[in-house]
Amino acid sequence: MQNEDQPGGTPEEQKAGGPERYAFEAPQRPSGVEFKKVRRAVAPGAQPRKTAKGRRRWPLITAAAVMLIVLVWAGMVAVQGVRAKGHLETAAGLFSQMQQQLQRGDLAAAEGTLAALRAETRAAHEQTTGVAWSAASHVPLVGDDLAAVSQVAAVLDVLASDALGSLLDAAKGLDPQSLAPQSGRVDLAPVVAAGPRIAAGLASIRSARQRLAGVDTGGLMGPVRTAVEQLGDGLARAEQVAATADRAAKLLPVMLGADGPRTYLVLFQNNAEVRATGGMPGAYIVVKADAGAIRIADQGSAARDLKVFDPPVQDLGEDLTALYTDRPAVFPADVNLTPDFPTAAALARDMYRKRTGVAVDGVLATDPVALSYLLKVTGAVTMPQGEPLTADNAVRLLLSEAYAKYPDPTDQDDYFAGAARATFDALLAGRGDPKGLLAQMARAAGERRLLMWSARPDEQATLAGTVLEGRLPEEDKDAPTVGVFLNDGGGSKLSYYLTEAATLTAGDCAEDGGRLLTLKLTLGSTAPAAGLPAYVRGLALSGDPHTSRTNVMVFSPTQGGILSVTSGGQEVDLGSGIERGRMVGVITVDLPPGASQTYEVTLLTGPLDAAQTTVTPHLWTTPGVRPWDTRVDAGGACRPNV
Repeated sequence: MQNEDQPGGTPEEQKAGGPERYAFEAPQRPSGVEFKKVRRAVAPGAQPRKTAKGRRRWPLITAAAVMLIVLVWAGMVAVQGVRAKGHLETAAGLFSQMQQQLQRGDLAAAEGTLAALRAETRAAHEQTTGVAWSAASHVPLVGDDLAAVSQVAAVLDVLASDALGSLLDAAKGLDPQSLAPQSGRVDLAPVVAAGPRIAAGLASIRSARQRLAGVDTGGLMGPVRTAVEQLGDGLARAEQVAATADRAAKLLPVMLGADGPRTYLVLFQNNAEVRATGGMPGAYIVVKADAGAIRIADQGSAARDLKVFDPPVQDLGEDLTALYTDRPAVFPADVNLTPDFPTAAALARDMYRKRTGVAVDGVLATDPVALSYLLKVTGAVTMPQGEPLTADNAVRLLLSEAYAKYPDPTDQDDYFAGAARATFDALLAGRGDPKGLLAQMARAAGERRLLMWSARPDEQATLAGTVLEGRLPEEDKDAPTVGVFLNDGGGSKLSYYLTEAATLTAGDCAEDGGRLLTLKLTLGSTAPAAGLPAYVRGLALSGDPHTSRTNVMVFSPTQGGILSVTSGGQEVDLGSGIERGRMVGVITVDLPPGASQTYEVTLLTGPLDAAQTTVTPHLWTTPGVRPWDTRVDAGGACRPNV
């Protein structure tokens, strides 16, 4: 290597004055002479060369600059995170506040809260977007958490700016008072106007759910994962509410005759003689609706006016016939031996058509317990005979005392028909607080005491999956569903005295990813040992006129089955069949007055979603005179052995 202090370089460099260097004439400085630094002679076009010391300095300066930039960037992200957290916490409080205002019906206050909510969610969204936050979302360890927070803020901003605004606008146009019947007519215009706004709000919620579903929560920190999961749960509930409103906005106008007259058969189920959907169809009324105007066009008794059909009105198919014989298609009182309301409703429609020549557009069903809920709002109604019907005495009068007061079945039918008409007239007159009526109707529907079926396939498709449909799901997609349904087996009215309790527990995992379920079922009787009217005692098929006989049907989850039934440690004989892809076990239970009987049923589900962290089964039961005592216990997820 050539020394920098010695002449060198190429011949061309030497001719040009040599390479860049310092030149000294001697190692010692003579007295009085100062040496000066000789200017560098640089060849034309040549670049100055750095010293080793200079080369070492620049990487340090660059590293320091980069570190400073990183610190500033990290600081910016941290500040944004703190600010976003504050906005999101404030937004959460405003969401809760708005929910309470909507429940109270204070729409003006809710509108003000929405404005403040929008400001907070917009600010949170702005703080979690931009170059700094986007870059940080790719940093190992914390990047996925920052990306998730950004998604949460974005979803909340969409909800506040789009979904809630649309739904609030719809609510402002749907004042319950405007929906109350006036002189037998419902104004359909507000519902028609609100429909597009409700649909837009529902679409926005579904879009937000889809966006949030793209967040992988597997590697998130606990608080962030919890926030994402809670938002997901909240969106699911919001979608359910909005979807119900959307269905109502689509169905209510057309079903009340917005596009032409409609006719409906309304069945009143007598819970004193239990059937799978609630009770034996007894009295009925036929309602006509035209452009919102509603009137009663006919009424009668299933047994007296519809009578018996020979041959059956429909071929039930092999599965239903094996379970119920052909009785549901022969006797109007037995159409709902099956818990599948669409099947029962179609049978009832055919029976009414064959007797009257009128093909109704749909069938509804309710019971005296639901009527008592409505009477809480309308107040007492005057009966054609006997004392006024009230929320407190309706169930007792209609399901028990009527049989002692009116021994003749014809008089009983007239009394039940009078009760149905009196309550319906009170509703059409607009009696009671509309908001309260809607709440009580929702309560009845939630208990499956209000069922609806449409003979028009497109409308029935809109009802599918709702509590009004009265049909077990075709597939247990989210959770296994078990049904426990009751049918009177003694031809009596002793079901009025039944008590029911059921506990459903998720147990061990099966090898295929399924789950063992344990159902503990207890039936009891509070019937007196003597003194009941002959019509209540009925046919006494159990052998004792005061002993009730009930056929209990247990429906397994889809793709599952019933493994065993025991009582007191002993195996119980079990009838079995298939309905709509579910195994059905049938137990006949005889209960003397004051007695009770407990059964333990072991069931198996089909394979469940391995991604679920917990499994909570669903339990459906027949609505009774009194609420069932039920409990459902969840279990951890099952994963198939591979």
